[in-house]
Amino acid sequence: MMEETADITQIIRRNDGHPEYAVVPYDQYQRMLERMEELIDLHETDKVRERMHTGEEESVPLELVQRIDAGESPVRVWREHRGIERRELAEATDIGDRALYMIEAGKREPSTRVLRQLASRLDVDVDDLLPPAD
Repeated sequence: MMEETADITQIIRRNDGHPEYAVVPYDQYQRMLERMEELIDLHETDKVRERMHTGEEESVPLELVQRIDAGESPVRVWREHRGIERRELAEATDIGDRALYMIEAGKREPSTRVLRQLASRLDVDVDDLLPPAD
């Protein structure tokens, strides 16, 4: 059984009379999807704001993003952003100043263990220390 409502939505009912489907014009469907995406975006924005307010998340200065996107070592960029000297980071992570220099210069790939140590000391996720995907 079908019935039409004022907005041209068709309601298809089961044999017992309960609504089963709502059929809407395609342009109305598109508007509904857009509105739903807007609401999801607003919800996500609110969640990020809350995490920033509680200190669970931080905003990243545009300069940092630009430097990393331009090919600079994410380890170096984050280290400098945190105000940590290379020698201090090397000592804190037990990897040696020369090894850290090589990592920051892109001449050495850090192991997963080293990446975890660096991320922990720099207070970032390991993913933040990986070069951007092409």
